[in-house]
Amino acid sequence: MEATEQTILIAYDGSDDAKAAIAFAGTLLPGARAVVLTVWERLALASARASAGLMMTIDDSPVEDEAVGQAMRELASQGAELARQAGFDASPRCEPDALSVWSSIVDVANEIEATLIVTGTRGQGGVKSLLLGSTSDRVLHHARRPVLVVPTPE
Repeated sequence: MEATEQTILIAYDGSDDAKAAIAFAGTLLPGARAVVLTVWERLALASARASAGLMMTIDDSPVEDEAVGQAMRELASQGAELARQAGFDASPRCEPDALSVWSSIVDVANEIEATLIVTGTRGQGGVKSLLLGSTSDRVLHHARRPVLVVPTPE
């Protein structure tokens, strides 16, 4: 199968790790079609609001939710632009997470029948990583397709 017939799913959160993953994958698969996915972490947003003393649910503030959604769409667009610069035929996509970020990545990969999932690693501390696991680790273990996990750049 030629690279232009493949669809690569690239998980993108704006981190240096995600940028490095795009750059590395671009050297391996120039010209491939790519969907750059940013997952909107609604639970994290609700937790941040609660931490700030804002006692409301996510649905209580549609204006704020739209602003966050717009910011996430812009982040996905920035990732798609980086992917185009790395040689991909890239388009952005933004999704709210249903259960978790990793499950959203796996679900979208299944939906678009991605040939490959590309993700960076996020260096969490020992205890946090042990308790929560990492997104890339969970994608790797739950996806039923190849996954390229690009380690944190030095």
